[in-house]
Amino acid sequence: MRLILIRHAQTPANVAYTMHTSLPGPALTHLGRQQAAALLPTLASEKIDALYASTHVRTELTAAPLAADRGLPILVRDGIREVSAGRWEGASDHASHTAFLELVFSWPADPTTRVPGGESGLDVLQRFDCVVYEAVRSGAQTVAMISHGVAIRVWLASRAANVTVEDVQQRELDNTGIVIIDRSVNGTWHVQSWEGLPVGPVAREPWGGGPAGQPL
Repeated sequence: MRLILIRHAQTPANVAYTMHTSLPGPALTHLGRQQAAALLPTLASEKIDALYASTHVRTELTAAPLAADRGLPILVRDGIREVSAGRWEGASDHASHTAFLELVFSWPADPTTRVPGGESGLDVLQRFDCVVYEAVRSGAQTVAMISHGVAIRVWLASRAANVTVEDVQQRELDNTGIVIIDRSVNGTWHVQSWEGLPVGPVAREPWGGGPAGQPL
């Protein structure tokens, strides 16, 4: 199975560098709508059998042009929503962003840790897993899921066999950034490409691409 993980398009919260993880969340900016439309040519070579989005408005709006173009329903699932920022909800300062990311990227080592006022790593991984394995059980060959920057990166750090948490910390995932992963016959996930580039060593500062979509 081929899984195409896509971060949602730009929102006003991204522009303001604000953590906005509560539902239903902001809509898209004008640029965000252009980014969503640009997914059509970007994914033109992919035969997509199913299209998922989270319960945040921004993911459904990002999915809409692709759904219309392919004649696919948008399968809305709460399990792939963004990681709750808890006490840091609404924060726009560097220290809050860094503290939040340091905590969530500790989850591959200890998923029992909880965001203050939010979720634990177990909560996030289990709900994301449920949606992924729903897609696996469907028998679809290629599935696109429009989710969120932190949720995607945390899940990959814990579930993909060929990337480490340090790899994921140092890789940005911009608005409408795409990560393509494949599932082997033994059920192991491997990242094939990250924003169009094959997976390999990176030379970026840690914490590139925070929850509001800008370098910290």
